[in-house]
Amino acid sequence: MWAMSELLAGPIADRHVALGASFAAFGGWDMPVSYAGTVAEHTAVRETVGIFDVSHLGKALVSGPGAAALVNATLTNDLGRIGPGRAQYTLCCNDSGGVIDDLIAYLVSDDEVFLIPNAANTAAVVDVLRAAAPDGVTVTDRHRDHAVFAVQGPRSPELLEGLGLPAGMEYMAFVDAELVTAGGARPVRVCRTGYTGERGYEILPSWDDAGPVFDTLLDGVRDLGGMPAGLGARDTLRTEMGYALHGHELGPEITPVQARSSWAVGWDKPHFGGRDALLAEKEAGPRRRLYGLRATGRGVPRADCEVRSGPGGERIGVCTSGTFSPTLKQGIALALIDTASGVRKGDEVSIDVRGRDLPCEVVIPPFVESHV
Repeated sequence: MWAMSELLAGPIADRHVALGASFAAFGGWDMPVSYAGTVAEHTAVRETVGIFDVSHLGKALVSGPGAAALVNATLTNDLGRIGPGRAQYTLCCNDSGGVIDDLIAYLVSDDEVFLIPNAANTAAVVDVLRAAAPDGVTVTDRHRDHAVFAVQGPRSPELLEGLGLPAGMEYMAFVDAELVTAGGARPVRVCRTGYTGERGYEILPSWDDAGPVFDTLLDGVRDLGGMPAGLGARDTLRTEMGYALHGHELGPEITPVQARSSWAVGWDKPHFGGRDALLAEKEAGPRRRLYGLRATGRGVPRADCEVRSGPGGERIGVCTSGTFSPTLKQGIALALIDTASGVRKGDEVSIDVRGRDLPCEVVIPPFVESHV
């Protein structure tokens, strides 16, 4: 029997238990970390296909005349760069330029924008948008209205085509479709996106349809030699790509300029949260900058490890994420490094891993090639 304490359970918790998943708390939700093991799941996504349940992600709907204009005047990226049927990565920033959340905005029409924030930040994003909303525009928290499944890997287009779902759309385009399950056709939204660096899609059924949709997708994944994957593999995959995770590479005290996320800022827009602070930081140059660190010795760096100029040297930064890379078979990290240190790509630095110096090469992410 599925048991839940104060943590929230997703719509297919029973499936994860039956699949033998191990669980951990993430954003207030009890989420599957692994099934067959993180390395095997990571490899499946890089080589064939994997399926993730990321239904803990938030969902919010902005609707009414001027909905897209509200989102565009509040969040950083420029919705004017895309049209209806496209999604966009964007940021919700505070007045100092720090990141309240990073999220995906689905532009349905000028009067409807569907948002997928991070689980723990959904209420904060909704509050920011509601505070700025004009009469006639409503912002609704829809966290439990939809499930989210990420199908990722080089065989993911083959999977979707075999199930009668659209697969040939451009990156970050989405289509509303129907998936035929054992219990009948279920409406889903399919977006060509992901968080792994591989070709992939996110599929959004209703919360109540999550079980049969997952079962159908998982059967197809297994037929292609793939497997279910948990948040452990999702983290190693995104770290290899240098993708930011809120609370690590982005946060209320970490700006997009520092985190190499300036591409998600519409600098020419007259209005968005944190605009003045971000423009000033961009002009002056950030006091710290995100880099990748690739271990040249044996050891695995972790978040919060200090970065030093060399063995026994001065502290010049801190790791925001760290892991063993199953693809490279070596330790890798993302780190915020002080600009004043003068560190550049190709330099060697040290990470203090439990009191031992781990030599690392400074790189600009990603660590592996993107295939999105």
